[in-house]
Amino acid sequence: MLIDTTLSAMVHGLPTPPDSAGSSSSGAPTVTTWLMDTRTMWPGDNIFSADGAAKAMALVSTAEQTVITSKMFIADARMSLASALLKRLFISKTLGIPWKEVNIGRKGDPKHGKPCAVDSSNVPIDGIDFNISHQNGLVALIGFDGRNHGPPRTFNNPLGYPSPGAAVSDQVTVGVDIVCVNERDDYRTIEEEGLDGWVDIYDIIFSDEERWSMKYDVDYVTQLDGTHLTAEDLGRHDRCIARNKNLLFRTPSGNQVSLNSEQLIEAKLRRFYTYFCYKEAFIKLSGEALLAPWIKCLEFFGVRSPKPGVQARCSTHGTWGEEVEDVEVHLHKKEVSDVKMKIQAFEEDFMISTAMQGDVEGLKVPGFTTLDLNGDVMNYAENNLNIKQKP
Repeated sequence: MLIDTTLSAMVHGLPTPPDSAGSSSSGAPTVTTWLMDTRTMWPGDNIFSADGAAKAMALVSTAEQTVITSKMFIADARMSLASALLKRLFISKTLGIPWKEVNIGRKGDPKHGKPCAVDSSNVPIDGIDFNISHQNGLVALIGFDGRNHGPPRTFNNPLGYPSPGAAVSDQVTVGVDIVCVNERDDYRTIEEEGLDGWVDIYDIIFSDEERWSMKYDVDYVTQLDGTHLTAEDLGRHDRCIARNKNLLFRTPSGNQVSLNSEQLIEAKLRRFYTYFCYKEAFIKLSGEALLAPWIKCLEFFGVRSPKPGVQARCSTHGTWGEEVEDVEVHLHKKEVSDVKMKIQAFEEDFMISTAMQGDVEGLKVPGFTTLDLNGDVMNYAENNLNIKQKP
């Protein structure tokens, strides 16, 4: 996220949701989704001296080490190191090559293009695609393997990528993004300018219609006791854009409600970040930045923020929440029909969105598998440094 700035049979890390896709049949394209929580990894104030970090650093390239050690804060260095490890893990396992033979380059622009697996001549390897996102200690990867699966098929892509007429292996791209809703700086700005002023800060990213909906629409409000008020319950109180207002109203069912508008603003912020997460995941399909010239022409409709897996202010470490898959994607006022998007809540404040575009009929993004650093990553790397996997 940019703002203001299946592995082992037994998962050793955090609890994970059921795999929504199940295992793929032999010969079918596969989608991989992994999550790594770095918040308790490599403890200390410096990645150089953090316990176990040197061993992990030895598994990535010198260029990657330079990027990792340039981070000012160890939390950012942890995520950067975990990102490098996950990319190499995915490529090694997918291609069946030794860890040391993994080469990572970029598609298109050698500096800003989307990271990809490349051969020894630095040519992108057809048929696989992956993307990484990290935020506040979490690192997520989505990967696609479509090598040698089926004959060429065509599709209509309004953005012009991947190439029309390409085979399945070349035409599916993936993107992922993580957002954290609980950003205290947001509230300071809202206190001064109102929610409407805060939302308009992002007018170069979101369309007028999207921003209007962020300000004045709400899908639900979570009360302090964990129950939810619907948009119908709120009536025109959904137009409130100021914090700390006392709202008194009666719901259509006859219940008298006293609500502090702080809870309404929190619900709208969560919805804003849902939009942001969708948009970021989509543009990462091609590796473009949020300043892509068509960014305001990319719109999302029917946006619903996924409910957290835990009651507000009672967060349980590693708990997954609601999964939402019915958003509509439009570009230049036309629906984008060859994309599948999903967003899921994690713990109280995180949301993770995935995007998949191209020949995606029959494909489904599975639930994230949470990886254990030692059991799933380090052990694999050490056992496969120079050894090819058996077919």
